[in-house]
Amino acid sequence: MKVLIADDHELVRDTLAAFLEHERDIQTVAVADLDEACKAAEKTMFDLILLDYSMPGMNGLEGLERAIKASDGRPVAIMSGTAPKATAQAALDAGAIGFLPKTMGAKSLVNAIRFMATGETYVPIKFMTAEEPEEVNPVAQGLSQRELEVLGGLCRGLANKEIARELNLQEVTIKLHVKTLCRKLDVKNRTQAALKAKEAGLF
Repeated sequence: MKVLIADDHELVRDTLAAFLEHERDIQTVAVADLDEACKAAEKTMFDLILLDYSMPGMNGLEGLERAIKASDGRPVAIMSGTAPKATAQAALDAGAIGFLPKTMGAKSLVNAIRFMATGETYVPIKFMTAEEPEEVNPVAQGLSQRELEVLGGLCRGLANKEIARELNLQEVTIKLHVKTLCRKLDVKNRTQAALKAKEAGLF
């Protein structure tokens, strides 16, 4: 079985690949963005393609459509650490074979991947039927919506001026938000803040 893993966070890619490679019958290819994923899918017939919902090039579910076309109809699933169940349902409606929360345990993840590789749709029942609000990522706790938006900009490598333009705020306001984020996340600079958010699967 061949599985393509596409995630812009190296630690996530390596960890997931290690889980799967431990299974004797599973081979993996790992890439960092949607463009690389589509190129790989056009060259190799994968049994399953796993796409990080927030990685570069995805643009929401537009990337899913691109990947499905590139894979010539082979199963494509979405992974996310933060997307709500409404996004999971939208992904299924758009043609995804499944949705995997990044909080899943290793064994459950492998079983789900095997299931989807056979062409069966998979989404965790608990995830889709939960009535309570989605569990807040530990890194996101204590952050305001605006701070999360600024942090998202940092994770995409945007400068303060670019984030300010995107959020329609003054650059000095963004600087203050970055300073506050560093304090709340207990990091020394914007790079460490972005890294901590990505390692927690927040973006």
